Amino acid sequence: MFNNKSRDLTRRDFLRTVGAIGAGAALGRANFAFAQDNAQPAGDQADADAAEVPTRPFGTTGQDVSILSFGGTIDTSSQLLLKQAINYGVTYWDTAFSYGGGNSERGFGNYFAANSEDRDKVFLVTKSYQRSPAGLTEELTGSLERLQTDHVDLYCMHGITQPGVFTDEIKTWVENAKSEGKIRFFGFSCHENMSICLAGAAELGWIDGAMFTYNFRTMVLDKALEGKLEKAVDAAHKAGMGLTGMKTQAKNMQSSDLDAEQALLEAFTPKGYSLEQAALKAVWADQRIACICAGMPNTALLSTNVAAAVDKTSLTTADRSALARYAAATSSDYCAACGECRRTLKGRAPVCDVMRYVMYYKIYGQKHEAREMFAALPAETRRTLTSIDYTPAERRCPQNVPIAQRMREAAELLA
Repeated sequence: MFNNKSRDLTRRDFLRTVGAIGAGAALGRANFAFAQDNAQPAGDQADADAAEVPTRPFGTTGQDVSILSFGGTIDTSSQLLLKQAINYGVTYWDTAFSYGGGNSERGFGNYFAANSEDRDKVFLVTKSYQRSPAGLTEELTGSLERLQTDHVDLYCMHGITQPGVFTDEIKTWVENAKSEGKIRFFGFSCHENMSICLAGAAELGWIDGAMFTYNFRTMVLDKALEGKLEKAVDAAHKAGMGLTGMKTQAKNMQSSDLDAEQALLEAFTPKGYSLEQAALKAVWADQRIACICAGMPNTALLSTNVAAAVDKTSLTTADRSALARYAAATSSDYCAACGECRRTLKGRAPVCDVMRYVMYYKIYGQKHEAREMFAALPAETRRTLTSIDYTPAERRCPQNVPIAQRMREAAELLA
């Protein structure tokens, strides 16, 4: 799979990527104690003889996947970028019908049409917001056409907020889709209420995989929430589900504590890797996580993240403590999507969704997509967004996010 040139990506190459910004890379942790204490400091010796991204088992499915996933929220039309991902061993490809109105799937499909020999190398994932058997059938049919393939490896219900969507009718649909060879595995993605969704799915015994928001902030926050996420991740892992971390970079929505940012920067740059690379390495240290999904819109970011994947240096206890301190110091700048606000407000305002749209706009640069998602909210929701009394939700928010202020900013930014 790799030519000689790609196999020359060693520690020296890794160091050269320090200045690159790994947008869509991940910040996370290894186990909820941030990893076993076998960390070693970064050295100057070559630590990777080959650039091929390692693989891990995807739960108990019998399928191994690359620990780095090519996230398809970006423009996937670049054939050269997709070919380079294959060459590096980034063979878990993630997309959804909702990404670019189907254009993300079309980009992957055009690649498979021109490079049919690569289809079997790719663990292909797509997702649907549909919640009924009929809706799933319709969207899966369209996805297969756009992807120019006869099956996907993992088909997910996208953006669920509670496990009650997994009805007996959906289970029957999954069994039929598998028997017809249209999907190999079935799972879900969730941006909010992660602990409830993971724990509920783990109890069912027929969910193969889950993609969920997983980063150093949510893990630090978990301590204040009685370890609910830790317990749910462990239950899902023990149930044999393949786990994929997403939204793992956990970038600040604001910059309220420049001293904290500088301190974190000073903790990692002398060690020879960027903050984004440190973030990736932290989450990979958790062996329960099979893969990290990252948007990599160009070869520079792709190679930066690959360099982190093949490098064998581990974060030290001090490194992990630095991440935890930073999370605590800047907690009010980040919505951890714990769902407390939705429950407190009794569903009157989709706070977590709106903050996620702002993240797409400000951090990912997906301004058009963010505005489209905001515009898709019910007109009454958008109209009343800035007039709701958020005081009870702000009191309950474990991150101390100034929710009312953030909703006003979102309304101005996304309208």
